[in-house]
Amino acid sequence: MSRLQESLQANLQGVHERITVAARGGGRSADEIVLLAVSKTFPAETVVAARHCGQASFGENYVQEALDKIARVRELAPGLAVSWHFIGPIQSNKTRAIAEHFDWVQSVDRLKVAERLSQQRPPKLEPLNVLLQVNISGESTKSGVTPDAVPDLARSVAALPNLALRGLMAIPEPDADPLRQAGPLARMKSLFDALRQHHPGCDTLSMGMSADLEAAIAAGSTMVRIGTAIFGERERTMA
Repeated sequence: MSRLQESLQANLQGVHERITVAARGGGRSADEIVLLAVSKTFPAETVVAARHCGQASFGENYVQEALDKIARVRELAPGLAVSWHFIGPIQSNKTRAIAEHFDWVQSVDRLKVAERLSQQRPPKLEPLNVLLQVNISGESTKSGVTPDAVPDLARSVAALPNLALRGLMAIPEPDADPLRQAGPLARMKSLFDALRQHHPGCDTLSMGMSADLEAAIAAGSTMVRIGTAIFGERERTMA
């Protein structure tokens, strides 16, 4: 095992232990929670090493970086099964590449984008799994649909072919105060529960990152998006 793989193995074990403790505290099983490794800005070699440590799902924010990385991973490890999630803001001119190369899209917040993803999803591929991104904290600098708009957008997206509506995603405003931190997370859980009443196939509530995964799991998250706690600090920024 390489030094990189040893480091990733230790970091992944630490994150899984945090998930297990947080789940147990809420009377849940850790098996209910998917770990998404946010690999943006890290090279394909790191993704392959993490995959050999058992990590199967990876999140990317930047389309061109992701396309290069997906191709490189295939070169380095042909046949290696990797689930790719797009988690960044979506530009209309990037939808074809996303539809063709990703398994999940967690950042859908406009019907126009969803329609393009549906039209451009290759027929030979399984339906594209979609989460609606909610701007739960009302931040002007973040993407996401308003909470009030979720039911209508969900209804329209669920009706599109080649897409599978799976749930909701949010990036709540960071807050060091646990009580204030809990508010947006609880509102997301309420939105998710309401969504499931009309769309029982929805099974994914994606919220929680390295700094707040415990609070997110306590609130009912089923998927946490972890970057720093697995890969370390990012060394560069991709445009």
